[in-house]
Parts: sequence; C-alpha cells; structure tokens
Amino acid sequence: MFRQFLLGQRPAELSMGTVHARSLDPLPMHGPELGVQADDIDAPEMDQEPKQEVLENKDVVVQQVHIDGLGRTKEDLLTYEISDVFQAKNLIDVMRKSHEARQKLLRLGIFRKVEVVIDTSRGEDALPNGLDVTFEVTELRRMTGSYNTMVGNNEGSMVLGLKLPNVLGRAEKLTFQFSYGTKETSYGLSFFKPQPGNFERNITLNVYKVTGQFPWSSLRETDRGISAELSFPVWKTSQTLKWEGVWRELGCLARTASFPIREESGHSLKSSLSHGMVIDTRNSSILPRKGGLLKIHQELAGYTGGDASFLKEDFEIQLNKTLFWDSVLSASLWGGLLLPIGDKPTSIADRFYLGGPTSIRGFSMYSMGPQSEGDYLGGEAYWAGGLHLYTPLPFRPGMGGFGDLFRTHFFLNAGNLCNLNYGEGPQAHLKKLAECIRWSYGLGIVLRLGNIARLELNYCIPMGVQSGDRICDGVQFGAGIRFL
Repeated sequence: MFRQFLLGQRPAELSMGTVHARSLDPLPMHGPELGVQADDIDAPEMDQEPKQEVLENKDVVVQQVHIDGLGRTKEDLLTYEISDVFQAKNLIDVMRKSHEARQKLLRLGIFRKVEVVIDTSRGEDALPNGLDVTFEVTELRRMTGSYNTMVGNNEGSMVLGLKLPNVLGRAEKLTFQFSYGTKETSYGLSFFKPQPGNFERNITLNVYKVTGQFPWSSLRETDRGISAELSFPVWKTSQTLKWEGVWRELGCLARTASFPIREESGHSLKSSLSHGMVIDTRNSSILPRKGGLLKIHQELAGYTGGDASFLKEDFEIQLNKTLFWDSVLSASLWGGLLLPIGDKPTSIADRFYLGGPTSIRGFSMYSMGPQSEGDYLGGEAYWAGGLHLYTPLPFRPGMGGFGDLFRTHFFLNAGNLCNLNYGEGPQAHLKKLAECIRWSYGLGIVLRLGNIARLELNYCIPMGVQSGDRICDGVQFGAGIRFL
C-alpha cells in the first residue's frame, strides 16, 4: 500500500544509502487503527509546481530509506530486500522499486502489514531532487495458531497448526502441525531457514510421524522419520535436495489380508537421498489456462544406511493451451520406474499405484495392476496420459462471479501399471507397458476451490478393463490437488 507525499515533514536522519530502523509500540491485532490517514491531510497553501516539476520531469535521488516498526527483526535481513530502491532514477522508478521491495518484505512471512511512504528529502544535506522512502511495518505476533481443512487426493483432513514466525529474527519459522484425516493422521515439527537476500534458497528440517490406512491393499503403515531439505533456484527451475530417514512399520488392516500383505508386515528402515526439479510456467496450478509443467524426481535408497535399496524415477509433464470461446485444451503425461538394488525385492510401500478419480478415471482408487486375493500390490513401472477439454458452463450462468469457478470437462485417460523382469531389456519393458492398456472417457463438471484444490463430478466409461481391476462405471466424484 502506497501513501505518497510530495510535500510534508519527514525526518532526514540518515546519510545517503543507509537504512535506519526504529522500534515502535506494537499496533493492536484487532480493531481499527487510529491515526491520521493520507486522505485526512490538508495540503498546505503554497506553490507546489516547482517541486512537482522536479520530481516528475527530472531525475531523482533516493537519499534515505527508513524502516519503522521493527521489533525482533534483524536489520541486516531487510537490507537485502530494499537495496534496489536506492537504484531508482525517477519518480515512477522509485514507486515501482518500492512496490517490489514491499512484496519482498511480505514474502518473508514475518510482517502482517507493510506500507510505503514516499516523501521529499528534508534537512541540511537534502538535495533539490532528493527523496526519502519509509516502510512502515507491523510484525506478526511471536506465536500464531491456525485451524483449517485440507483436501488431499480424494481425502480430507482437519489441520491444527502452531507457528513461531521470525523466531530468531531473520525470517526463520518453527511450525508444529497436527492433521487428522479420513485415511491419514500425522503430526510433525519443522524448522525453516531462508538465506538472507535469497528467499528461494532455504533449508527445512522435519521430524514427523504419519499413520495411514490403505484399504485397497488391506495395509496400515506408520512412518516415523526425520529429513533435511535444501531448496534453491537454478535458471528457470526450482531444485530440491533431500535426505530422509524413516522407520516404517507395516501391518494388516483386516483379517482377510492376503498372504503377500502379511509377508511384508513388520519393521523396516529406509535412508534415502532424493532430488527434485520443477519448471512451472502455468498461470494456475489448479485449473490452468496456459503454460506448462515439468516435474522430475529421483530417489536413491540404501547407500546411506537402512535395509531398503532401490532407485526410483518418476516424472510429470503438462501442457495447456487456450482455444476459442474461452475453452482450454490440456494434455498430461506421467511415468515412473522402480529398480531394486541387490537381491532383495522392492517393498509395497515404495511401489507405484494407479487408478481412481485423480488419475485413470472410471477405475476405483488405486485398484488396477498386480493384485492378490483382492489386495493391490502396486507396480514397479507405470505410465498414464490424459487429454482434457475444459469449457465454460453452457449459457454462462453466473458469468463474472460464482459461475466462473465451474468448468465443463471432457476427458480421455489411458495408462498401465505392471512389474518388469529387468533381465529382458528395454524393448521387452516397453512392450509389456504397451500391453493391456486401461483407458476411459467421459464428461463432467469441475469446481475450483480457490487456488487450493478442485472437485470433479464425472460420468465415466471405463474401457480396456483387465481381470482383477475394480471399476467405477458411471458417476464418480473426485477431490484433490493433483489430477491427471
């Protein structure tokens, strides 16, 4: 928020190019904030044209930048975020760079409010074309709590959180979160530390416990783990390096669980290194109208300890194109491969699963591919592709308002999931993935829930059904954040 005063009384306490921080009493968290607003100030009766001409038609110099309202925040952290303001050469440039600096300060997640005041310089050292820029900030409380609901892949959760923002004064964040869902319950503690001057480069440490139920496999899994993650940008990509150590406990969810599920029950330890890369040019992650996505992930387990040894690769590609009549054509492709290292077979907890309203529509949730007595065991290789046409609702009811959250949806999905004999060679692998392809088509309605999740109500016609697959012929409901 900008408040610009071309004439007025502002302090000129710093020399050019310096930053001054002044502590103020904290503002109330609730209720109106009292004080003089820009609209309440009467302009003094004096000739303003010469000063206006200087600022608007000639170069200006930013002499001082003030930050008012700091408490526990360290000044050196903010120096990186506002340094570009001193490079501005004219009034429009000052406003633009001040706005960019304001966005950077808000992105740190340590301020509740940031306002910008641009004023002419005053004092003995003031230049005729000098400007002072003041950032008036309000810090977040030392401890905040939250309660919300979260939508996962066809499941919902209630989430309780406790957060300590700016815990050490340099945008660090300590978070405790408890989640109770329809299929999963978890709690964990995380510490987030960004690099000063480069918020995208940060470190996250996690300690957690997750208990999940997987009825399609008659399996219950409890994970207790720790992880360290480094995120950083490279060119147009977002890169992530992660180490994770997990103590996994697998058990049967029902007495009727098949023998392969009972055989895998027990404890195991996984220690893995993983790398992720993301290029995302979409205008929205939920219902994009243009742009593309490339996501690649690799995981190597066994070389840093533990009794799980494998190499896992998977990728995701999505392209979106706006067509005529506000329609959007979208194409997606997923794929993955799990290679065991050594003689020990892969675990059911590490394999891929496919099927359901968020992937191959018209099939039940994760209910295709290898199975035993009705329990689905997952696969070591898979691929899935989708072609979608999103159009506005017929006759555009609620256009420009609530109606724009809905889209008509026509889709064609296909894919396959299987285990491979790695002694046969690549051609045999491709041939097996091309056999017995499951596919489906249909139409439905999509509802966008802000930029958080989306809901789908589709009429599905499954095709290419194989023995043992469970289908959902007809109406199918889906909710989640990641859809094929």
